[in-house]
Amino acid sequence: MLVIGVAGTELTAQERDWLQHDACAGVILFKRNVASRAQVAELAAAIREAAPRPQLVCVDQEGGRVQRFVEGYTALPALAGFGAQYLADPDAALSEARAHARRMAGEVRGSGVDLSFAPVVDVGHGNLAIGDRAFSEDPHVVAALTRAYVEGMHEAGMAATLKHFPGHGSVREDTHFDQAVDRRSLEDIRAHDLVPFVAGIDAGADAVMLAHVIYPQVAPEPAGYSPHWIGTILRGELGFRGVVFSDDIGMAAAFSAGGVKARVDAHLDAGCDVVLVCHPELVAESLAAVEGRALNTMALTGLIGRGPLGWDGALAAAAPRNGDIA
Repeated sequence: MLVIGVAGTELTAQERDWLQHDACAGVILFKRNVASRAQVAELAAAIREAAPRPQLVCVDQEGGRVQRFVEGYTALPALAGFGAQYLADPDAALSEARAHARRMAGEVRGSGVDLSFAPVVDVGHGNLAIGDRAFSEDPHVVAALTRAYVEGMHEAGMAATLKHFPGHGSVREDTHFDQAVDRRSLEDIRAHDLVPFVAGIDAGADAVMLAHVIYPQVAPEPAGYSPHWIGTILRGELGFRGVVFSDDIGMAAAFSAGGVKARVDAHLDAGCDVVLVCHPELVAESLAAVEGRALNTMALTGLIGRGPLGWDGALAAAAPRNGDIA
């Protein structure tokens, strides 16, 4: 199945045709798709009306520099602040991370959007793409805050997605623009970057998004289309039974698989349930690439159909509790 990007604030005729395709499972929204809170809700409704089956409408609404919905929404702080706070007052940091998650999820759901791809659980070591999107450079602090964040999202009725498995934070390169190679051993990665993923899975995270990073001591291909990382480690060793998303196949680090069809095939063959095609110019070719494939139409059942809360319900879900600071 594919989750696709669309070009603007309203659907075009071509995009409505894409939504009719059996392999189209949903749409991911970006700032280019947003004019106002009311318009987001109208676009989400239009996406659902244009498709013959339920669609997952999703976004990256992390806070800090990755916040697609701005006007009419809370300006959420970056996650790194909770890691710094944790060193001085762990209980307060956990409470505020949970409140951040509730408010984010409540506001997103109140706009008719099912899912924000959150939280980032990469360990922060100065990666150009991650930066202050990471809670901390200490994997155990990240693990504790991950649990709190997953709990907060669930309290607001939203599924949680851990990203970017098995850990994007310990390389310098930004995979949007460059290939990234992490030459550490599996033992090092297991003792460090995997710690927050284990905690998030234990907390009931519903989905995982893969990194486009290559870990050559573990597998020859990037994790996003690695049968070893997905099947042997994530599904086997860690026992994850939720939805596995690729990262965007339009990112430069995904080009190692080849052309668009090769990228789609590589990710699905490796065990991804859903491939993200965020660039509209790649959608038609991606849909053509899955013709003839058996489709896992049930893959997103647990993430779709929770239904919008409506704005009043979203504010109630997002409201501070027991002294939490939102």
